[in-house]
Amino acid sequence: MSVLVVSGTDTGVGKTVVSAAVAALALDRGVSVAVVKPAQTGVAPQEPGDLDEIIRLSGVRTTFELARFPDPLSPAAAARAAGLPPLSLTTAAERVAELAETHRLVIVEGAGGLLVRFDEDGATVADLARTLGAQVLVVARASLGTLNHTALTLEALANRGLALAGVVIGSWPSAPGLAERMNVPDLEMLAARPLAGVLPEGAGALSRAAFLRAARDGIAPVLGGAFDPAEFRAGLTP
Repeated sequence: MSVLVVSGTDTGVGKTVVSAAVAALALDRGVSVAVVKPAQTGVAPQEPGDLDEIIRLSGVRTTFELARFPDPLSPAAAARAAGLPPLSLTTAAERVAELAETHRLVIVEGAGGLLVRFDEDGATVADLARTLGAQVLVVARASLGTLNHTALTLEALANRGLALAGVVIGSWPSAPGLAERMNVPDLEMLAARPLAGVLPEGAGALSRAAFLRAARDGIAPVLGGAFDPAEFRAGLTP
């Protein structure tokens, strides 16, 4: 049994695609997988959310969305704007723990960054990870600004005694510029380990079969793929 919390350095960094990639690789190995989205924001009640994208890309069928709020805000602010009760961190942790009893892997996709608030008491994705004793997979951008955001996220993890599963670049451009290429060794320095993966931009638009191939190529062996960070770095030289 293991629980993996997928968080990000910011919103829109590729958490859903990375969650789908890890789920797809686990399913391909015959591992029982459940995916939980504690709080979905910015999506109307009948619209497809992040879990629908994960289902489409990975084929995972055991998924749970615990709360949904229509405004594209933090879960706490979105609940307040909608006049709805916020997500209960205790309830979310209990549901994930129940799933972990019957599944070898439970992936929990956070909302926004690590310290985004779930409720008015200040509960965060980091608090959920700590309650579950889960490792945190950090999804980062490749572009300018990512080093500061990643450093702050990793510092927050360390200060809370949380275990880092690795750093994954959620969307690698087809034509990386100088900033993207130079950021790679610095991201590895910040994490004190090689990258745990690099997924290509546009991966979320692939068919399921093509996405599985991209996941194998872009996710490190520790998470079920075949990504070689040394080979990736070697290809960065113009």
